[in-house]
Amino acid sequence: MSLSNTQQQFTVSLAKLILFADSKGYGLTVGDAYRDPRVHGEFGTKRAYGAASSVHKKRLASDLNLFVDGKYITDGAHPAYIELGEFWEAAHPLARWGGRFKDANHFSFEFQGFM
Repeated sequence: MSLSNTQQQFTVSLAKLILFADSKGYGLTVGDAYRDPRVHGEFGTKRAYGAASSVHKKRLASDLNLFVDGKYITDGAHPAYIELGEFWEAAHPLARWGGRFKDANHFSFEFQGFM
């Protein structure tokens, strides 16, 4: 599958996750999505914050900030984050949830072994 096709599937899957969260009454705001290589370095190069091989640089990740009953949730063990993470992981074979590696608001597709 080409990178472009994977990016398109990621975008559709992310939309489904956002709609699922809304159906549960959760609020979301978008955090980091695309990390421009002019600021963050090309894939494999570290500049600024974030990992050198961040899939944000490939348009295959988005950080979503979660709100439950108007309260910003930062605890990755919160039941709402777990529910969203499990929904995300079931959405596509490449879907990876950052809650598995202490970054609960990170939702991505695996690319060349990176998440």
